[in-house]
Parts: sequence; structure tokens; C-alpha cells
Amino acid sequence: MSNAILVRNLSKRYLLRHAARPAYPTLRDAIGSGLRRALRGGRQEPGGAVTEEEFWALKDISFEIMQGDRIGIVGRNGAGKSTLLKILSRITEPSAGRIELNGRVVSLLEVGTGFHPELTGRENIFLNGSIMGMSRQEIARKFDEIVAFAEVEKFLDTPVKRYSSGMYVRLAFSVAAHLEPEILIVDEVLAVGDAAFQRKCLGKMEDVSVQEGRTVLFVSHNMGTIRQLCNAAMMLDRGALVASGPVSDIVTRYLRTVTGPVETSPDDVPEGQVRFLAWRLEGSTADDPHSCYSRENCRFVFRLVARTRVPHVRMGFIIQTLTGIRVVSGTSNTTHSEGLTLMPGCWDVIFTLNVPLKVDTYRVSVNIKSGNEYVTAWSAEPELVVLPAGDQLLSDAGSGLLNEPVKFCISPSCP
Repeated sequence: MSNAILVRNLSKRYLLRHAARPAYPTLRDAIGSGLRRALRGGRQEPGGAVTEEEFWALKDISFEIMQGDRIGIVGRNGAGKSTLLKILSRITEPSAGRIELNGRVVSLLEVGTGFHPELTGRENIFLNGSIMGMSRQEIARKFDEIVAFAEVEKFLDTPVKRYSSGMYVRLAFSVAAHLEPEILIVDEVLAVGDAAFQRKCLGKMEDVSVQEGRTVLFVSHNMGTIRQLCNAAMMLDRGALVASGPVSDIVTRYLRTVTGPVETSPDDVPEGQVRFLAWRLEGSTADDPHSCYSRENCRFVFRLVARTRVPHVRMGFIIQTLTGIRVVSGTSNTTHSEGLTLMPGCWDVIFTLNVPLKVDTYRVSVNIKSGNEYVTAWSAEPELVVLPAGDQLLSDAGSGLLNEPVKFCISPSCP
């Protein structure tokens, strides 16, 4: 398999200019300053000197991407992701380094890139295709497929300035994906579309990569989508490439830098009473045992071992976003828990979720109390990835106020 992209020692430098100006200039200040500067022959006013600061958006990055790879690029805002894509798309020039691109590159970096607002959807398909280096005959051959995929037949002869942002991105992605690029570069723009179209785009990108052997670079802050689409990932931080490798490893590392490890219960948990061994999902059709689709109501099965007799057990279950927003919670009911005693051995604790979750990555918290004391804890909370499914994104991911959003049961199990 040959290289699709080869990058060596790539850097991009910007000069940030800072001028000493009044904090809140008025029209009178601006007119007076302009007249004084004109009288001095255009020289800067005293005290208004301009200073320059050097900023490296990318610094000494090297990597190699093989043909047919689907690479996710993750990192915080300002890490350099968009700058890297603009350089690879030849929108901006690097300050240093070398890039080799083997094949035609098609980019979708902003909604409506390459569209003229006064032209119709039909005219913009030919305009956008021409900008991407396609001949009129090639565009005409793909025209019907582009229109059908974008689902804009009724508005094909309407100026695109009247399109919504979702219609813009549908048409733009359709043009980019159907003009047979060797390298397809997609930034966060797919977040504009609804869930059905996002799933359609992800399927198209997977087809382009797996079936046609083309290369896809994909930037997104949705880690579930990155895990679903990509077979490898890169992580950028402050303009540097800090990690690359299997997508699950890179996503896990990135999430830890964003949120850090979180303790699920107090530090004074008695050692040796109860210890969690593993967890899995039942009822999910996803390949990953720690993932599910947004329309699935699954059972969370937690395997634990009790080393001693633990009386008056009560268990709590919480699902929250990575930013700490609780979306679902539940506990074993009081009547049941007062009579429940864990005997030494292995147990399966099962929480059945009765509300679907929206596409996102979540942290799952489980705790066990004996009376009012915690008897176990996770050192770091397990992560659940919810993948796109269904016709639309759910507006919310459930609520702890719903009637029995979570059902609980526990049973002995074998090691």
C-alpha cells in the first residue's frame, strides 16, 4: 500500500500585531486620529506603536498516512487542527517543512465553501466541481447522484443564499464525496446536519475509504463518531503532534486531557470489601462491548467480587456527560436494599436503561453503600460511547426525573 500523505517537519508561523489604541474609541477619536496622522504624512501617533508577537500554529509535525486510511484528528480548540487541514488543502502555505500528496485532494472545511450565493444549486454544483478540478463532462456524469444524495431536488434552481445551513452542507458534502477524490478532508461541518444525514455522510465516507481505497481525514469533537468512522487517529496539542495510533487509544488519551480522572466516591472507601472486575453492555448491536446506538435501550452489567459479607447494600447508577451534566440516574429501591446482603463471591449488578441516549461520549458512575458508608469505587469512571442511529438526534438524553429511568437487579455469578 502506497503513501497518500507524507508530512515532514511541518510548521506554520503567524505574526500577531498589537497596536496601542484607546480601549473604547469613538467616532470623534477616529476622525481626529486620522486627521493628525494625515498632517504627519501617515506616521503613527506617538504612543501608538505596533508590536509583533510570533505565534506557531503548528510546530515541527511529521506523520505518514497510507492510502485507504481513515484518520481522525482530535485536540482542543486552538490545537492546530484547522490550520493543518488548510495547509493540506493548499489554502495556506506552510512556514517550513515538506508535504507530499499523492492524488487529488477535495476539502470540506466550512459550510458553503466554493459556493456563490447568487447562483442556484444546479449552477453551484458545476462551479464547485470546476474549482475541485473536475471537467464539465465528469460533473455531468455524477450530477444525478449528487442531487439525490443531497436531497435538494425541489430547490435545485433556487439561489443558494436562500438555503439553510443544513441544505448548504448537504449539497457541499455531496459534491465533495461524489467527485472521486483520492484524499477527502472533512472538518467539523457535518455537525450542522441532522442525525440521519450525519449517518448517511459517515456511511459514504466509509464506502469511499473501504470500497474505493480512498483516504479520509476527519476532524470532529464527537468522539463517538471518530470511533465509528476512523481506523486510526492523531492528537494535536498547542501546535504539536503529541500522539498517534489506534483510534481507541488516542480518543481515551484525549478525553483524559480534557476531563482528567474522576473519583466516583470518597477516598475513605474500605479496601478489600467489594471490587469491580469488568463491565459490558447487553442488548447493543454495536461491535464494541462498551458502545451502543442512540435508539437502543441496553442493560449495563457490572461484574464485582465481594471478599466479605456486606449487609444492607444500596447501589447507585449515574450517566453524565464529559462536562459533568447528569442525564440519567437511578438507585436500587430502599425496600429491596434493606434486605439485600452480599455474600462472599462474584455478583452481576444489572441496570436496565429505559431511556435512549443521544450521540455522545458519557461517563458511567456506579457506587455501592453498606448502610451510609461506601464500600467500593472505581479509580476512574468507565466511558460509554453512543453511536449515531435513528432518524434524528434526540433533543435530550433522558432525565433523572422520569419515572423509573433505570431498573436494578443483582444476581450471583461465576468467576
